[in-house]
Amino acid sequence: MEQNVVNLDSETVGTVDLDESIFAAAVRPDLLARAVAWQLAKRRAGTHKVKGRSEVARTSKKPFKQKGTGRARQGSQKGPHMRGGGVVFGPVVRDHAHALPKKVRRLALKSALSAKAAAGELFILDQAALDSPKTKTLAAKVERLGWRKALLIDGAAIDGNFARAARNIIGLDVLPTQGANVYDILRHETLVLTTAGVEGLTERLT
Repeated sequence: MEQNVVNLDSETVGTVDLDESIFAAAVRPDLLARAVAWQLAKRRAGTHKVKGRSEVARTSKKPFKQKGTGRARQGSQKGPHMRGGGVVFGPVVRDHAHALPKKVRRLALKSALSAKAAAGELFILDQAALDSPKTKTLAAKVERLGWRKALLIDGAAIDGNFARAARNIIGLDVLPTQGANVYDILRHETLVLTTAGVEGLTERLT
């Protein structure tokens, strides 16, 4: 599967042969959904909390005598049915993360890459490097290339000048190969891979 390689000046500088098992695989929406749910669950803080009957600051004294009042018997004001009492079965601090097999995660990432390639939203860049960390310079190049909301995946390391210039551009995110994930790929309109990024992903997914 051949794909043109462009540079930051919007010039075609060659081609690259993409592994069809990674970039032309069957798109599995079910695996994509599972991967996104797994990622978002891991991100949740899980700090939601309410007080139970053992935690509320109320007296444990019996509110009134057992008999003779004509009212239902009560043993404490901490019960969930009492005003100011504790909450029964309320949320507690917990970890929302759940397990997802490595095989499923790998297939989901292949599906995400293949979906971008099939939709014509995949671009291959020769290298993501700048002589100086100038946001204005990079913004002009990105606008010329037509990347509005793009995710750029580089090799194992990102060029420092490019990273500093890109962090001030709204809609452009940069990740190393090991940071490539389904959620970020799907939420961007355009996926840009450097040649080093293609090599890294091919090595990672084969």
